[in-house]
Amino acid sequence: MKDIAKRFAENPLLSPADLKASADGLQITCLLNPGVFRYEDKTWLIIRVAERPEQKEDTLSFPVLTESGATRIIEIKKDDPALTATDARVINYKGIDYLTTLSHLRLLCSIDGIHFNEPAGYQALMGEGVLQTFGIEDCRVIWLEDKYHLTFTAVSDNGVGVGLRTTTDWKKFRSYGMILPPHNKDCAIFEERINGLYYALHRPSSVDIGGNYIWLASSPDGVHWGNHQCIIKTRKDSWDSARVGAGASPIKTERGWLEIYHGANEQHQYCLGAFLVDSNDPSKVIARTEKPIMVPTADYERSGFFGNVVFTNGHTMSPDGDTITVYYGASDEFVCGANFSLKEIFSLLKYDHAQ
Repeated sequence: MKDIAKRFAENPLLSPADLKASADGLQITCLLNPGVFRYEDKTWLIIRVAERPEQKEDTLSFPVLTESGATRIIEIKKDDPALTATDARVINYKGIDYLTTLSHLRLLCSIDGIHFNEPAGYQALMGEGVLQTFGIEDCRVIWLEDKYHLTFTAVSDNGVGVGLRTTTDWKKFRSYGMILPPHNKDCAIFEERINGLYYALHRPSSVDIGGNYIWLASSPDGVHWGNHQCIIKTRKDSWDSARVGAGASPIKTERGWLEIYHGANEQHQYCLGAFLVDSNDPSKVIARTEKPIMVPTADYERSGFFGNVVFTNGHTMSPDGDTITVYYGASDEFVCGANFSLKEIFSLLKYDHAQ
């Protein structure tokens, strides 16, 4: 498989060593999957920063948040028979799943869209309350009706759901708690109302009947969601055979709403594809790419904390109306950038592969 992504020559744009840990005793293990937005004539990333203590040879240690927001370190001997640690990202101890890292969200900005720095006066966004004790992850951002909407994955031992916060200045936030309960993630709100309603893509999951599919929901206020419909499923023996999920907010075009999404196969290789839905009825899928538009091929995409991964939550549109600049996580460790041509994506859409 090959792709149509024009990767930045400067990739990776950001690596764990480029940022400071949030607290003494922690180290940044991964930078992942930034949300993207424009603010004060700059390109901003809201990056997922995953941290843990420095690891000892015979002990597995990881942080969790208490309900009050304090950080607690859990240490487990690697030879403990109650420990299952076959995945770099998730372990099970005495029947309870834990993440090996604790994630928060960090704001960075750039004048040229390539060189990013952490501006003074903006605080990191941390998990809050009992439903975010394992951290918050993978934020998507839209500007809608005079405020920014941040949807993100909220993780705790209660499960994985979708949280929502809003802001106008990135310094004060209003929290709406969990708007989609477990198990759910990959929530991307459309950038404008359609026939008076908010719409969002999301990804509920099932380990028994069904699968990891992309769903659509609508809302009168952007907080309370209903009319859930499954619109994109996995495809057997394909690059997106195991799971699919939304990327950033869909892009409004003359042909419909274009969504760049991620898919993975049974070997846990994550690629990007695209699909098109109707402008006035986003439950109608018009077309879908048969092959991926981006495949992990660069060294920084194939090797890292969890290799063979390209995963996007955010992009910007160029004034030329054709260039989409996608910011993405590579191998669950680095933040990178690539350009796509809207016309080229359209040329790859298959109108007989809509489902």
